[in-house]
Amino acid sequence: MKLADSHCHLNYKGLFEQQGDVLARARESGVAAMLNISTRESEWDDIIATAERESDVWATVGIHPHEADTHPDVDTEKLVAKAAHPRVVGIGESGLDYYYDHSDRDRQRASFRAHLAASRETQLPIVVHTRDAEADTADILREEVGKGALPGVIHCFTASGEFADIALDLGFYISISGIVTFKNARDLQETAARLPRERLLVETDAPFLAPVPHRGKTGEPAFVADTCRFLAQLRGEDADELADVTRENFHRLFAKTRA
Repeated sequence: MKLADSHCHLNYKGLFEQQGDVLARARESGVAAMLNISTRESEWDDIIATAERESDVWATVGIHPHEADTHPDVDTEKLVAKAAHPRVVGIGESGLDYYYDHSDRDRQRASFRAHLAASRETQLPIVVHTRDAEADTADILREEVGKGALPGVIHCFTASGEFADIALDLGFYISISGIVTFKNARDLQETAARLPRERLLVETDAPFLAPVPHRGKTGEPAFVADTCRFLAQLRGEDADELADVTRENFHRLFAKTRA
């Protein structure tokens, strides 16, 4: 089984202190590619440094919606400039989070649009975070894609089947996390079972959301294998084949990883 973890936070507390061991366990589990996601500007250099050091790790640059209030100066120009680094393969994560509302909603929307513009300009995929904000996320995506096509992925998908269809119609990929293994995730499981395999990715969002049978533990990229096996069973597919498909999808979407 050879996998890609399309979304993890290797520089977060819980993983950073043992990053070498975390990476070794991931590789032992068949993880051949990992995308290390940024959420605030202060992380960018460390995340890029990890990607420079580890040939199977790549980086993104972006501002999480929780951090939008504290990053008013991170605009499209700054994102585009930082994304020129050869190990930066995506923009984000960015989007809308109305569940916690840690940042003003207008500020979240403005930041999201700046990231989408950077994605459109660079043609690097945007990594979209959306929680309790389906309508606004869909409206903004439609408007921004209408200005010119841009690649992207809805990460850690937990939204409705209707939102999945909107994202797919706009050309986005959908990434499934360990949440799909949870007993109370029946709606997500129904959606995940029908997603087109050519638009499907898997992720851990480590150190968060450890899948069954690791619930309660610190999540790490090695656990993406468990999510893939569960997803394959859910879809009636071979796990090794689904691992290959989702890994190939990862490299197709994040095309800079092929360089």
